[in-house]
Amino acid sequence: RAAGIAMAFKLIEAAQARWRMVNAPHLVALVRAGVPFTNGKQVERPDQSDTQPNAA
Repeated sequence: RAAGIAMAFKLIEAAQARWRMVNAPHLVALVRAGVPFTNGKQVERPDQSDTQPNAA
């Protein structure tokens, strides 16, 4: 058990050296909300009110 924990610690320690910081932390909430991005740019959806036919 001790050897397994030591091995896991060493693997995590080695992986930590290659981790990157998030470049745009303010966009993380948008990504989690499902906002679409293409080539790093936010894709704007067309306004739904413009595509609705008139009820009259």
